[in-house]
Amino acid sequence: MRILVCVKRVPAPGARIVLTEDSLGIDTRNLGFTTSPHEECAVEAAIQLVEEHGGDVTVLTLGGTDADEQLRYAISVGAHKAVLITNDDLAAGRDADAVATAKALSAAIRDLESADGIFDLLLFGNESADSGGFQVGIRVARALDRPIVNGIKGIEIADGNATARRECNDGYEVYQLAMPAVLGVKEGINLPRYATLPGRLRSKKAEVTHLDSATESGRVTTTSLATPLEQTVNTVMLGEGAGAAAAVVDMLVEMGLA
Repeated sequence: MRILVCVKRVPAPGARIVLTEDSLGIDTRNLGFTTSPHEECAVEAAIQLVEEHGGDVTVLTLGGTDADEQLRYAISVGAHKAVLITNDDLAAGRDADAVATAKALSAAIRDLESADGIFDLLLFGNESADSGGFQVGIRVARALDRPIVNGIKGIEIADGNATARRECNDGYEVYQLAMPAVLGVKEGINLPRYATLPGRLRSKKAEVTHLDSATESGRVTTTSLATPLEQTVNTVMLGEGAGAAAAVVDMLVEMGLA
């Protein structure tokens, strides 16, 4: 089977985000970058499916040339092919909106499939770790006229169908989709593997296919970004043993709980 996973280069979780002087972008000079966590799990899910059923995994991203790093990491953990859609706006740090991104990805997927055949599964992260739009996978599925389910925590393949599980309040919802299909994978579906030394060496030699994209605007304009005020929490010791009882009562009264 053929599986394509769309990934995104995002700031490393926990990094301190500093805005540019015009408040229209993120100052990336001192940031580390990684693959969006949901998409790391999507890559791992694709590799596990191919290990079970045979086939190959292609990773695809839209961005500047520095996104080559995330593609090669995917190859180092077991992906077979990598495709980078280069875009001048992204390379200059101007992020594309979900509409424009989905159009570019859909066009690239059509080109890849016309050359090598239909992908049985397209996997996306449930949402990206930076913008958190939840839209790109759905828009691509609609553009390609394929069924999609988001929030997936389990995937099984049998008889040309993909069975997908999604958590709900009462347990799991189970969906069966005829392939080709699109799934939005949620972090926690698996534990992504670490790259081995042979895998890293293989990734350095791997060929990354480059496609150009003249992404048209989705007509969504950023007017300003703002970082929330930092909240500090102070811990105060009220005392030890029975001697702290009075202080605890005073605190409960102050909080209106007693």
